[in-house]
Amino acid sequence: MGRQWVWFWKALALILLITANADAAGTIKVGVAGPLTGDQGALGQELKNGAIIAVEEWNAKGGLLGQKIEIVWGDDQHDPKQAVAVANKFVNEGVAGVIGHFNSSCSIPASNIYRDGNVVQLTPASTNPQFTERGLWNVFRVCGRDDQQGGVAANFIAKKLKKTKVAVLHDKTTYGQGLADETVKALEKAGIKPVYYGSVTQGEKDYRPVLTAVRQRQPEALFYGGIYPEAVMLTKQMRELGMKTVFISGDGVWAKEFIEIAGKAAEGAFITFTPDQTKIKEAQEVIQRHKQKFGTAVGAYTVYSYVAAVLLFEAIAATHSVDSVKIAEHIRATKWKTALGPIQFDKKGDVLVSPYVVWEVKNGKFVELQ
Repeated sequence: MGRQWVWFWKALALILLITANADAAGTIKVGVAGPLTGDQGALGQELKNGAIIAVEEWNAKGGLLGQKIEIVWGDDQHDPKQAVAVANKFVNEGVAGVIGHFNSSCSIPASNIYRDGNVVQLTPASTNPQFTERGLWNVFRVCGRDDQQGGVAANFIAKKLKKTKVAVLHDKTTYGQGLADETVKALEKAGIKPVYYGSVTQGEKDYRPVLTAVRQRQPEALFYGGIYPEAVMLTKQMRELGMKTVFISGDGVWAKEFIEIAGKAAEGAFITFTPDQTKIKEAQEVIQRHKQKFGTAVGAYTVYSYVAAVLLFEAIAATHSVDSVKIAEHIRATKWKTALGPIQFDKKGDVLVSPYVVWEVKNGKFVELQ
């Protein structure tokens, strides 16, 4: 009788093991990472929504390789250390690829983990040049770079605004300082040496001391490299101090929350970002689907997240494989038709074309300048 029970338990264990493997084999896991909570949670939600739309679209068509796609979420809270922890989690869970991260300070350290774990990474939003300048085989950037964006900002300051006294601030992050430095390089090429260069700390609420120091240099324009929560505080406190200085920033501030929270202080601000996505013919279906599902307009990087996910799915489908090397080779070799229009990557993983334009906050809205 005892021997029969031994065989029974062995058989049961085998059945459970087979069932578990069948469940695991029933989905293809994809990691989606960004600041899903916290003070930059609204930006993480943009990535989240784009990925959800892409996954639902593909699962409705049968998924990938006969399996449903399952999203594994990774909340890095725009913290580099947390991003590394998320990356290790994704590798351990065997994801077929990663959409993310949002912040360059997270994407760059996480990319080393993905490289070692043989995982392809497509970032919708990390613009620091170093993400693709390190020769990693597994990284792709769907958006543009800060050396492009900084050049557009500097050209606008020098040639359109015709300002020669410029102050520059950044938030000490890989993205913020990187964008500020690229803008300074381009300004200096135009013959403009900043009258002030300094930094602020993310999360602080009082920037009056540094703004007072900036004001003493009497700048005509202030360029800020960073994300919208700090831009809100800077613009509000600039106005409180009576500063008439023109405020200019980059894509990290192109968020409806900047206008909603800063209010009148945001008026007249200039922000560099990509051309109006709502005018892209190929993006209309995604934009409408987002409105129907979430009840809101797409954010700055929602469509970018959607495109990053679809590129990964199409590469898996085309190669009939979840082999990361094959996926990466296919992504790099293909001329893609996407919701952002035609996309092609160079050897480093950057898109060949990624235009930037300048937007102005007018009457509580972002208006693209022609």
